[in-house]
Amino acid sequence: MGKDVIIALDFDSKDKTLAFLDRFTEEKPFVKIGMELFYAEGPAVVREIRARGHRIFLDLKLHDIPNTVKKAMAALSALDVDMINLHAAGTKAMMTAALEGLTRPDGTRPLLIAVTQLTSTDQSRMEEELLIREPLDQVVLHYAANAAEAGLDGVVCSPLEADIVHRRCGAGFLTVTPGVRFAGGETGDQKRVTTPAQARALGSDYIVVGRPITQAEDPVAAYRRCMAEFVK
Repeated sequence: MGKDVIIALDFDSKDKTLAFLDRFTEEKPFVKIGMELFYAEGPAVVREIRARGHRIFLDLKLHDIPNTVKKAMAALSALDVDMINLHAAGTKAMMTAALEGLTRPDGTRPLLIAVTQLTSTDQSRMEEELLIREPLDQVVLHYAANAAEAGLDGVVCSPLEADIVHRRCGAGFLTVTPGVRFAGGETGDQKRVTTPAQARALGSDYIVVGRPITQAEDPVAAYRRCMAEFVK
């Protein structure tokens, strides 16, 4: 499985989303549908974007008791997305239940990955607000190991943690990494950020890029730049 850039479709309506995707006349980028768009438009927008030929990462970050997550994943499995996620903090029991729910009767399923710590979280916030005192990279690594033991395909983490996750969980264990900005770009609410080239060097398998592409003057050019720097 080769490296790829996933565009975060952080729009609040189908019309804005499709207008953005219409600008891509030569490529069919891998895209991420998150809470904002999914809650605004529902499953129908997922089906429409899929019908256009895009691969989809459905980023809903499920986190609930195991039985609830299992049933939710069973419902989402009908959307024919390529990747879906949950919070590793939900424990191995929840992750195992999610896998069971996500797996279709014919044995197929989307990739399932777990969020370790959000890239908006730093050490001080984790300690002061979550009362987690361990070093951030060790927390990420522990959550990743739990996800691997539960049978998941990978994790969402910062590019800064991609290498240690691969060393602990194996080269085939996917690292999907947000917190990517072009050199000199605004970091926004992200705390742990790198450039696409740095993410590549650190071993990220996929990078998730939102505003540097979606808010660019020329989004197609920004996407191509990102692909050139990350995939090469």
